[in-house]
Amino acid sequence: MQTQDVELGYLAHPDEAAPGVVLVPDVWGLYDHYKDLARRLAGEGFSVLALDLYRRIGGKAPISSPEEAMAWIAGLDDREVLGDVQAGVDFLAAGPAASRRVGVTGFCMGGQYALLAACGCTGLSACAPFYGMLRYAEGLDAERKPRSPLEALGDLTCPVKGFYGADDHLIPQADVEALRAGLTASAPGGEVIVYPGAGHAFMNDSRPPLYREEAARDAWPRLVGFLRERLAGQPG
Repeated sequence: MQTQDVELGYLAHPDEAAPGVVLVPDVWGLYDHYKDLARRLAGEGFSVLALDLYRRIGGKAPISSPEEAMAWIAGLDDREVLGDVQAGVDFLAAGPAASRRVGVTGFCMGGQYALLAACGCTGLSACAPFYGMLRYAEGLDAERKPRSPLEALGDLTCPVKGFYGADDHLIPQADVEALRAGLTASAPGGEVIVYPGAGHAFMNDSRPPLYREEAARDAWPRLVGFLRERLAGQPG
């Protein structure tokens, strides 16, 4: 395995050519947890680019509390973030370490943008969002936030496997069920998995109060199997 910092973020990949995965971190940015996930996916046979969405502002968002984090997300320009995802897709598709098939995964805020990318970016063959927001609050800037993930599903371009917690206080189960229904009605289709007893950020083992080992252990092989099937043509 090789790892390196690149202009768009952190790249981890096997020595041979491999399917590509763009990884979109949560609102706190590209910290060690996401570099670790990139290395873990690289160990499973993928070329992974973990995006640094905040590289233009020194690599860190000016937030220090959950309330500030939510306000920060509400003010982000979706067009700019999706532009970064598209740049990541193009980087992996053109690079020597990746094959032409590229997927996207993301966590928390990154899950929100992974799903939006599957509806607005080109060159994606799979999308695996983890507990990202699905519906926007009313009154947001329509230029920065033109459509929520649920509103964008009509333009879905690739299959989705979504992972959510039943006890997530940020993502209402009604929204998760709306996603399930929207995926069923879409041509690419998809699946939604909901874990009882798990809340927001249940995959994040760097945050012990939120981490749920049983759900995380179940979700990981499902994620890897889905990506292998969609990106490498291997049985899931």
